[in-house]
Amino acid sequence: MTGPRIWVDADACPGVIKDILFRASRRTGTPLTLVANQPLAVPPSPHIAFLQVRRGFDVADREIVARMSAGDLVVTQDIPLAADAIAKGGLAISPRGEVYSNETIGERLAMRDFMDSLRSTGVDTGGPAALGPRDSQAFARQLDTWLSRNPR
Repeated sequence: MTGPRIWVDADACPGVIKDILFRASRRTGTPLTLVANQPLAVPPSPHIAFLQVRRGFDVADREIVARMSAGDLVVTQDIPLAADAIAKGGLAISPRGEVYSNETIGERLAMRDFMDSLRSTGVDTGGPAALGPRDSQAFARQLDTWLSRNPR
């Protein structure tokens, strides 16, 4: 048995978060796979892989869900992908360190749909604030918590 893996929705994942993941994977030997529709550089490591998928709406998301197993960690900002990962028995966290759970994902999906409907009517809802040091620290804490529960 290989144990849980980390899957990254890498097209929109900030570089600082990828660096945290690379260091953690090398340190712990946890398999890490970045999935994107454009080429990405990953450091040489037997534990780190890159999977390039064809371009298209949600192609990377569908590939992650198809390949992941219960207990795996999915790193994503995409709420529907987080919901699919949770439904499959995985854990999902955002690059800001927010843990998506069965208890919170329904509310997050509803809010996402509401904001989409506002944008479709022309309302400028703005975007998320830039990722800052506190976000990176929150992410690193959540990753360390997951890694400590899933030792190699």
